[in-house]
Amino acid sequence: MTLSLGGITLAMASLLSMTQQAWLPMYVGTYTATDSKGIYYYQFNQDNGEAKELSATPASNPSYLAFSADKRTLYAVNESDTDADGAQAFAIGETGQLQPLSSYPTDGKAPCYIQSFNDMILTANYNGGSIALFSCQPEGDLKGKLQTLEFPLTGPAPDKKRQNAAHLHCVVPSPDKKYIFACDLGNDCIYTLTANPTDATPLTVVNRTDLKAGSGPRHLTFAPNGEYAYVITELSGEVLVFKVSDKELQLQQTIDCDPADARGSADIRITPDGRFLYASNRLKNDGISIYAIHPTNGTLRLIGYQTTGVHPRNFAITPNGKFLLCACRDSNRIEVYAINEETGLLTNTHQDIQLPMPVCVLLGE
Repeated sequence: MTLSLGGITLAMASLLSMTQQAWLPMYVGTYTATDSKGIYYYQFNQDNGEAKELSATPASNPSYLAFSADKRTLYAVNESDTDADGAQAFAIGETGQLQPLSSYPTDGKAPCYIQSFNDMILTANYNGGSIALFSCQPEGDLKGKLQTLEFPLTGPAPDKKRQNAAHLHCVVPSPDKKYIFACDLGNDCIYTLTANPTDATPLTVVNRTDLKAGSGPRHLTFAPNGEYAYVITELSGEVLVFKVSDKELQLQQTIDCDPADARGSADIRITPDGRFLYASNRLKNDGISIYAIHPTNGTLRLIGYQTTGVHPRNFAITPNGKFLLCACRDSNRIEVYAINEETGLLTNTHQDIQLPMPVCVLLGE
């Protein structure tokens, strides 16, 4: 016998629930120099790769996006390389639309990364050579800037043009939320920091990991178990594997990522099950290097390379691990790739999402 709930059978209700779970909120940050409106809101189906555009919210060069811990607030940088650059907060409505709340200057040009951390917000300011720290209201709105921590150029670097100053490129909390790890492309190093809003100077550097000269570290991600950290180097085109020991990073492996030596490696992501890692490359032979992750020691083995559209600056992986969405800035589209759960290899589904200059894909759950 099939039970009924208000005219809907339990079987139908179960099917409806599964269908609803398949649809995820997806926000896309863009560069707005052409005809982009700002931040685009979609629903993305993580079971079949379908996307539906629902709205667009005006913002100036929202090149990187992040959620608050409770997913009720969205944060964006405004990256224009001017003194007006800043961080902006948006309330996420019940239907997913964004409502602007507040914005504050970062006091550092070209903020290119934003992240929440223990009820605070951090930005990495590329041309400011700094990290900005903001406090938040209980509902998630920005309360005010606590500190802008500037970093000097500490030594001669091989690339005089692209390493002529400190260039902070990402700020990533450790899985246990004790530390923040920040990649400095200009100084070839990774800083470990703490942040305490009650201190006179809340941001404190507690460790520095120096890398090979000229490597240009860009983005960092952690294994799901938190035991390993993986860093993509923009200039040397490599992925570095580190064993995480509290605030310290211990190098375990260096493996090539950019076969064309284009000096434009960009983003790095791991599947939710921790089995595969992907790293994007730009400027020549644009595409994504694919690696298998060793289950016990975290080291990488290159297993493939997937060519993409032009300038794959950022990409995201769905929570169920079925799809990789690659933002190809200069092709004006997000390409949707199916992930083979056995091999990790990618297949283009040709379900492209067309929009102007996409550079950041943020998926909800």
